[in-house]
Amino acid sequence: MGPVLVLATAVSTLGGLVFGYELGIISGALLLLQAQFHLNCVQQETVVSALLIGAICSSVIGGWLIDHHGRKASILLSNLLILGGSLVLSVGNSFAMLATGRIVVGFAICLSSMSCCIFVSEMVEPRRRGLMVTLYEAGVTAGILLAYAVNYVFSATQEGWRYMFGLASIPSLAQLFSVWVLPSHHGTVVRLITETQSPSDQSDSVEEGTLNQAQVGKKQYSVLQLFHHKDNMCTRTIIGIGLVLFQQFTGQPNVLFYASTIFQSVGFKSNASAVLASVGLGIVKVIATMVAMICADKVGRRPLLISGCLVMSIGLILIGFLNRHTVFDAARQCSSSELHPNGTILPAKSMDLQKIINSTTDAGYLDTSTAFHAVETFNWLVLISMMSVVSAFSVGFGPMKSSQQRCEDEHLHSPAASTGWPT
Repeated sequence: MGPVLVLATAVSTLGGLVFGYELGIISGALLLLQAQFHLNCVQQETVVSALLIGAICSSVIGGWLIDHHGRKASILLSNLLILGGSLVLSVGNSFAMLATGRIVVGFAICLSSMSCCIFVSEMVEPRRRGLMVTLYEAGVTAGILLAYAVNYVFSATQEGWRYMFGLASIPSLAQLFSVWVLPSHHGTVVRLITETQSPSDQSDSVEEGTLNQAQVGKKQYSVLQLFHHKDNMCTRTIIGIGLVLFQQFTGQPNVLFYASTIFQSVGFKSNASAVLASVGLGIVKVIATMVAMICADKVGRRPLLISGCLVMSIGLILIGFLNRHTVFDAARQCSSSELHPNGTILPAKSMDLQKIINSTTDAGYLDTSTAFHAVETFNWLVLISMMSVVSAFSVGFGPMKSSQQRCEDEHLHSPAASTGWPT
């Protein structure tokens, strides 16, 4: 394995790791932010969705940045923005700083997700490009799990959210260094690719690289090319965009953002127990993603997508049914609260929170013993159901990135990359 392949592998994996980490870290940090800054529901949702606002901005101009300034420059810019955004979040002392930092980070990770796989695929020979995309997807799920683990470690630490946000700078710096030493020009790429190949494969790679350069030099593509009927490109684009839209409509990405909050609302009362439940969710997601990557080529992506959607539907229906019989705090997540030393969020008022059962037949008050047994019974069932939904999503939509790339012409990667991101 040559040095270029090693560095390309590092860039791909670290890019996914940073992406996944930034997606998952808000899950546990939100509990501490709510306690320290007394955030109401709208403010909590703003801090969470600020990441998506930055991503939307990046998706609009990301393709232009990649085409006019290059893949390498785009990745380096994203690393610098992540470092800056992480610094703002780590030292933030107001709601405005938190929202600003999240917008910057969202812009950065979206730009990185668009440019990373394209850049890395140009660094290696064609037969290894699928591996690079797979490593990126594996990095995303590993980053989510790492974020949940970091959440658990700092869940009982005073102002632990500062460490949670700041630690994102470590893999970002590692990726910045890896990208910095890699070349950015096709001519150098062809030379470096041949260093990692056997003599019998070198002539084919050089010939293909020269042909690709000639093709790129002859044609200039824009976003409008994605909707031309030539080569069935319009249909392929609609399918790719549809997959991305339905991926978001499932609501599973929101589970990553609010995992700890969801678990806390259905019975995992302390920060530590709620975050630990989210760690289990992250482990399941990693395992399911690995299974999907192994089975994608053998079973096929379409059967995985259909079966995954079916299991998700069953799991979501089951969660809805369970929540109708689960004791939960009606106003806990939207009330001003303070952090108890043991990591439990206490209400601002001295009275106990009102326990409400969300049932169509007997809504009303529950005594303490009944509520306790109901929570013990149902919160684990909700956890298992959520794990099944996350697993099905990872199996069904996990291989979607490579499926989407199969729908795109290799010269349209930059415009097409702005249609979605992995989760």
